[in-house]
Amino acid sequence: MTSVLVVDDDPLICKGLKFNLEQEGYEVLTATNANSALVQLERGGLDAVILDIGLPGQDGLSLCQQIKTEFHLPVLFLTARRRELDEIVGLQVGGDDYITKPFSVDLLIAHLKAVLRRSNIEPFTRAQRTDPLEAGSFFLDPTSHRAAKNGELLNLAPREFDLLHFFMIHPDRVFSSDEIVEQVWGVDFAGQPQVLYVQIRGLREKIEQEASAPHHLLTLRGVGYKFIP
Repeated sequence: MTSVLVVDDDPLICKGLKFNLEQEGYEVLTATNANSALVQLERGGLDAVILDIGLPGQDGLSLCQQIKTEFHLPVLFLTARRRELDEIVGLQVGGDDYITKPFSVDLLIAHLKAVLRRSNIEPFTRAQRTDPLEAGSFFLDPTSHRAAKNGELLNLAPREFDLLHFFMIHPDRVFSSDEIVEQVWGVDFAGQPQVLYVQIRGLREKIEQEASAPHHLLTLRGVGYKFIP
């Protein structure tokens, strides 16, 4: 049975999601703050986390980073804040998807199923190549999740790391936005190029001398992107 942890500071939301997800055949645990969530996570046996961004104390964004680093579980964000910034930052810290409140249970279940499907597919970063890569001034080791430029470590968010890995495997080759999203995020994200634009911008800020005038990660207008080591 698939086990899901719901983390939300509203007990009514926790109770409602627990009831509805159990009706769909999931095993559901709940927590109303980061500390109680971590207790459940430490016990193991979970397959995914549904996580509210606006938690008291340690917020959902920080908790997501911890979940990704220590427990390696897929995370579906919930947010009542409709500002795009919250949703974007959520994806940058490793969130796999997000949904805004209020939401229908059917929509949440559809997103959860998609997140679980993607988590069970070996992404290119593990399946295609696990050996360390060198390209020009760049070095990347998928096994230790380290990347560097000119010998200096790069502090990359999970998706930024995946993007750089993808580009380093395919230097000097042009890819369309749809091709990159499908390869890095998976087919369930096809047709959602906004998730790519944000990560491209973040990656440029960390690998380029000037993000506004890139020399490595180039945009070919109307065509796509190309990485030049």
